[in-house]
Amino acid sequence: MTLAPMPGAYAATTPRIDLRLLVVDDGGPAVGAIVAELDSTGVPYTRIDLAAAGRPTIAAGFLSDTLNGAPRAKFQAVVMPSESPAGLSAAELTALASYEAQFGIRQVDAYTYAGASVGLNWGTLPGAYAGTLDGVQAQVTTAGKSGPFGYLEGGITFEDNSPSVSESYGYIATPLAQQAAGATFTPYVEAPIPGTDTRGSLVGEYAHDGRRELVVTFVYNAYQRQYRQLARGIVEWATEGIHLGYDRNYFALHVDDVFMSDDRWDTVLKCTPGDVTCPPGSNPEEHPSRMSVADAQYLKQWQQTHNFKVDLAYNGGGSEDFKADGNGTDPLAAQLIADQSAYRWINHTYQHQFLGCVQDTTVVPWRCTTNASGQTVWTSQADITSQITNNRTWAANNGLTNVDNTELVTGEHSGLVTNPQQPTDNPYLAPSVDNTGTRWLASDASREHEQREVGDALTIPRYPLNVFYNAAKTVEEVDEYNWIYTSRAQGGSGICEDNPATSTCLPTPLDVNTGYTDYIVPLEARLAVNRAINNDPRPHFVHQSNYAEDRIAYPVMERILSEYDGLYASNTPLVNLRQKDIGVELQRRAQWKNAVDTGQVTAYRVGDTVTISAPSGVLAEATMPTGTVQKQLIGTTAFGSAYAGQLSGWAGPGLMQTAVTLKLPGAEVPAAGLKTVRTVIAQTVASLPVPKGVKTPVPAGPTASGTTLNKLTSKSTTKSTTAKSTTTSSTTAKSSTAAAPKSTATKGGTRSTR
Repeated sequence: MTLAPMPGAYAATTPRIDLRLLVVDDGGPAVGAIVAELDSTGVPYTRIDLAAAGRPTIAAGFLSDTLNGAPRAKFQAVVMPSESPAGLSAAELTALASYEAQFGIRQVDAYTYAGASVGLNWGTLPGAYAGTLDGVQAQVTTAGKSGPFGYLEGGITFEDNSPSVSESYGYIATPLAQQAAGATFTPYVEAPIPGTDTRGSLVGEYAHDGRRELVVTFVYNAYQRQYRQLARGIVEWATEGIHLGYDRNYFALHVDDVFMSDDRWDTVLKCTPGDVTCPPGSNPEEHPSRMSVADAQYLKQWQQTHNFKVDLAYNGGGSEDFKADGNGTDPLAAQLIADQSAYRWINHTYQHQFLGCVQDTTVVPWRCTTNASGQTVWTSQADITSQITNNRTWAANNGLTNVDNTELVTGEHSGLVTNPQQPTDNPYLAPSVDNTGTRWLASDASREHEQREVGDALTIPRYPLNVFYNAAKTVEEVDEYNWIYTSRAQGGSGICEDNPATSTCLPTPLDVNTGYTDYIVPLEARLAVNRAINNDPRPHFVHQSNYAEDRIAYPVMERILSEYDGLYASNTPLVNLRQKDIGVELQRRAQWKNAVDTGQVTAYRVGDTVTISAPSGVLAEATMPTGTVQKQLIGTTAFGSAYAGQLSGWAGPGLMQTAVTLKLPGAEVPAAGLKTVRTVIAQTVASLPVPKGVKTPVPAGPTASGTTLNKLTSKSTTKSTTAKSTTTSSTTAKSSTAAAPKSTATKGGTRSTR
């Protein structure tokens, strides 16, 4: 139908466009995935739940008004479940179409059929395809590379983590040969149509009737790799690269226990001598693992070759123990300290003492010691403080000066909550942290994922890799992995039988000779890359033992870097921050999120000028086109830093200013002016197929599927198989609740990007 101009259409003048998205939510996974991206990156939005009673009606006054006599568009983009979702009335669809055409607002169709209403041939006709997309190899087109997806290397592989669960569904179709008058369709992501030599669109732009829609013809959830690669571009397309919030891909790696000797997994006893789970009399000092001078030299050279810097969490007491057990020298410490500028250094306490409650290891699992009154006995404040300060003193006495003393990693993250045995922090931890000037305290992300305060310090949650602290040889790693993740009948721990939600369970033990390379390395790399491309700056950690003997850390590190490089263009490098900078990033995000959620942020664009107001002391995060500058009282200054073809970063008001004012380069300013509308509203889109593997995410497998689409068309989309949980085991941490940690006794930077 033809529409008349919106009542009260504005005169031809430059409107104000508020930097906020409108999300129309049908409860489906595709819209949910886009909402997750907006939340993660700090982009403000207003959500309308189509299923909610009493929801707002989308009408002209809801979408726009006048402010100080000038026209205002309240939303800079619209996210819809499809082009015409059920739950919106014809009047609401008309209001949206009129609004988008008048103000030049773009619409994302999160998941819809391929059909004439979006400029495509029907996906169910011969020469098109409708069905599972598991394992499909899609490709960003030339238009996509020069447009919203220029940060990608080009290839996009659809996940295929389970042979029995359909994990995707969609439509691959070509654009209509004869479009409606004035309409065009530009594919951005294509895939081969089975049984033909033709490629069809999975993501493309449909321009028609003075409007632009991003048409996505496959379903996805927030965790799937194919969506994670496209998420940034969907937001950039919708907002024309001008929006609040920003997105980075991060990877940092901490190496714990440097200068110490780590206990070793015993492949016969199936335990780590020194833990209470091992038979009495097993001696942890018989076969400890420790880096050598050659290992240190190799690490330095590896970093240079791969343009990647690790953080070394050091324990000076370990070096002193080595000297006492030998000839009074420590060549490893001498080598690493001579090369100290090659690394970032973190205080890991002097002797790796457990700093929580005093542990009772006469039982399995260990428990907190209590006094006669039943009160928990804690490691003292004096002991905690001395572990921090003695390590600093050791560093100073040995010429290790490249240390930021505001950073701290306690042994096994001890002192912090350690459930179930220790549900609260050691009350003496915060005073020690404050008295020593510690401001950035590492925590275990598998226990506490969010940053929190500990005295004057903030935590930096770290992800453990499943490369175990007590494994220096490949056979030790695989043997322990098998023991943890197989059934008792197979000689394993039975953790998977007791905790079915564990995602890394094995149906059969891995081959000790090939299991590491063929299974553990690709799986751990895939999990790490998935976190890296999720705008998550939290670091990962391994241990110095993993760089000794068989040097088992390197295959995982190399796989992570190479897998990432195969996904992203050179303008989108991995960002590798030191612990303090990660802490600052998380802190700023929390402040920004609170300001956005409580309605204390106002931002809008008028022509080439963007104005952002936030509470005093809260920096604004934004993404803008290359060439954008920040206006000052006199002149301009640079804004943000280059990433993924845009400028982005944090900004605060300049001197004698109360708001951030950004000036866009002329060539990047969206077309101004208001338009009279003549458009057509399609019929309501019915419910679309959503397979089980999208509704319930399937954990990442060890390898990305290389299976062709034609081989996958027979995979059922209605399997009754229950997908496994995405919960990952925290057993990778140095100790679990089933085993005692190492003895509490004495044992024998700057920003970098790839």
